[in-house]
Amino acid sequence: MSKHHQVLIIGGGTAGIMVASQMLKKNPKIDIGLFEPANKHFYQPAWTLVGANTYSYEKTGRSMASVMPKGVNWIKEVVTNLDPDNNKLSTKAGDYTYDYLVVAPGLRMAPELVKGLPEAMDKGVVCSNYTDPRHTWEVLKNFKGGTALFTQPTTPIKCGGAPQKIMYLAEDYFKKSGVRDKTTVVFATPGSVIFGVKPIAETLMQVIDRKDINIRFHHKLVEVDAEKQIAWYELGKDIKAGGCVVMSGDNEGKELDESIQYNYHKLGTIKEGNRFGIKFDMMHLAPPQAAPKFIAASPLANEGGWVSVSEKTLQHTKYNNVFGLGDAAQLPTAKTGAAIRKQVPVVVGNILHLIANNELAGKEYNGYSSCPLVTGYGKMVLAEFTYGSVFAPDPKLKQFPLMISDSSKEHWRLWILKKYILPYLYWNKMMKGIEV
Repeated sequence: MSKHHQVLIIGGGTAGIMVASQMLKKNPKIDIGLFEPANKHFYQPAWTLVGANTYSYEKTGRSMASVMPKGVNWIKEVVTNLDPDNNKLSTKAGDYTYDYLVVAPGLRMAPELVKGLPEAMDKGVVCSNYTDPRHTWEVLKNFKGGTALFTQPTTPIKCGGAPQKIMYLAEDYFKKSGVRDKTTVVFATPGSVIFGVKPIAETLMQVIDRKDINIRFHHKLVEVDAEKQIAWYELGKDIKAGGCVVMSGDNEGKELDESIQYNYHKLGTIKEGNRFGIKFDMMHLAPPQAAPKFIAASPLANEGGWVSVSEKTLQHTKYNNVFGLGDAAQLPTAKTGAAIRKQVPVVVGNILHLIANNELAGKEYNGYSSCPLVTGYGKMVLAEFTYGSVFAPDPKLKQFPLMISDSSKEHWRLWILKKYILPYLYWNKMMKGIEV
């Protein structure tokens, strides 16, 4: 027995709720079913602030019922199988058919991709704002000095800037708690630059200089030994020929490859074969992340497991009545709520046009995303960019009285935007289907 809906939406996160609410605003008669098993909806961008004790965790969550648009049939089930050839999907309870499908289930945390990480996650001195920001704060509060390691995986992740935001806040907090002078702050990243957008990277390198942070580029995290407090890395880049030592115990620091080390600090790393171990006294990391398993196993996925959609129309590359957006979509831009804010009108416009005229509306997404990079308590930079990592401030945000002329520079007003204005806009406008 299968139930039919005109539009089915998978996911009650930012993308799913926004699509449903904007669609109903434009056409209240449309028949929408939305799959979401969770009872709570979280405003995750504030978790960075929770980890540094400057935002209440309780305030980041609301009941799913309170954000679910009136008129949507909320199906509190987990989707187990997708059959787009027959316009059908399945849950444990049964089958559902659709005219149009919107796929926005978000991504999943995949700590199992790094050896030892599932056992270490959110315990002891290993913390992550991605999973338990309250534990992050406990770790920062109890930190007495030593090596504070901040790191990120090689997989795509939500908000690529988040692993460094908490580092800047932590460094500020260590000054307040009196342990900064006996602390080395290290950022180990698989990337070759601190941020992909040039004007933003320039500002961030000034922050790194000011805060005396050691960056280690091309570092691929392969194992976490929670007991010995060692993070093991492989270098994603061939070290210069001619016996250049990057980091190996006794010789460390004698000859350094500048493209791998910036603002060098001696850490007493351990070398084993082709791996380098960094001993830490606390570690914050973004765990590896992946597409949900039911997506990766479906005909909608590309080789990496993500939903294969057109970069501009967000229509599926094979199935014309399927659209994908948000974190699960294969789009070459940062996975953020700001990206979703610009993706939703494209999906909604195109589906409504297809229903009415059997063709796309000509609405296109330009890859806009934004990362509010908190650089300390009361300081922020707003990284806004489009496809190709082109710095591109949104004229809509410029209208806010608090905005500054150059958002690539640190400013307290941008902190106010992050802490007060954006959460307000999220709950009161974005969730309600009002385009901002």
